[in-house]
Amino acid sequence: MKEMKFETKVIHVGGEPDPVTGAIMPPIFQTSTYVQSSPGEHKGYEYTRSHNPTRTRLQECLAATENAKHCFVTASGLAASTLIMHMLPKGSKILCGDDVYGGTYRLFSKVFPEIHQFKFVDTTNVTAFEAEIAAFKPTLVWLETPTNPLLKISDIAAISALAKKHGALTVVDNTFMSPYFQNPLDQGADIVLHSMTKFINGHSDVVGGALMFNSDEIRDKIFFYQNAIGPCQSPFDSWLVLRGLKTLAVRMKQHEQNALKIAAYLERHAKVDRVVYPGLKSHPQHELAKKQMKGFGGMITFFLKGGIEESRRFLENVHLFALAESLGGVESLVDHPAIMTHASIPKEVREGLGIYDNLIRLSVGIEDGDDLIRDLETAFAKV
Repeated sequence: MKEMKFETKVIHVGGEPDPVTGAIMPPIFQTSTYVQSSPGEHKGYEYTRSHNPTRTRLQECLAATENAKHCFVTASGLAASTLIMHMLPKGSKILCGDDVYGGTYRLFSKVFPEIHQFKFVDTTNVTAFEAEIAAFKPTLVWLETPTNPLLKISDIAAISALAKKHGALTVVDNTFMSPYFQNPLDQGADIVLHSMTKFINGHSDVVGGALMFNSDEIRDKIFFYQNAIGPCQSPFDSWLVLRGLKTLAVRMKQHEQNALKIAAYLERHAKVDRVVYPGLKSHPQHELAKKQMKGFGGMITFFLKGGIEESRRFLENVHLFALAESLGGVESLVDHPAIMTHASIPKEVREGLGIYDNLIRLSVGIEDGDDLIRDLETAFAKV
């Protein structure tokens, strides 16, 4: 398996023909319980909350994409994050990046503060971050790289090494890059998290999460809490993601090709104040992006000249770019983080990070790039 290229893994690992019928596509085991030959004696499956054959195939495939030993899939990305929080001893300290998905910020600032202690810091400056680790003494370091929505990039290898030095685990939310463009476990991280809702599934028809790692101890803890709490992914959703994974490589290539073209177009546009895309030389961590990523992804953030009214007019006049939350689908989406995906973050905190009312986030799809640029030009004309 390790010798296979990525494009081969996503099609063949977990995608073996059904051994009973020879079906080239694995069946959906849409079942809740399994017959036992004697009490406690079964064929590896007893109840679908615990295990399911369709989910097993998906987990095998995902583990292969991240070069991981283990994988668990969940009902959502936030369910995966919740399992990690339950896995930690009560009173743990979590040192988290300051620019993270709004749902992650809400979970850490509103749901778990009575159980754990959280501190949000900039993770892009390794020297400053080392001082934060030494002073705070975290149990776990939580990275998003690139971040959502400012696309800040953190040095996974350096921060993971610092965390290990101080006895902390490192979790990397790899949603924006997908396993095709970035593999944090290979750079020293302990756990990789994905919202499978996004690029991994890629068709805007499933909500799901995934955790990949190598530790047997973490496996035992995650399985206990997943089985005890129950945030597992359904067989049908697992089957849909397994199908979506087969085209992940070709989709990510097209996402990136279009994003590079559109980022260059936006950087030249008179009505754009600033563009943030890891593939541009103007990105502050462009060299780090080239070092730790195999590509630059399909996410672009830009700042429109003007304020909330100019942004609203722009957003109301795109057509191919659908005005919707989420990202990573084959269709292009446009989002206004301050009002939509990051509305749960207080305004003063958002603006302290640089998430202003003129910030617009694009999830660039796999349509024709020139058609997407014409769509953006039509919206700019209304501003």
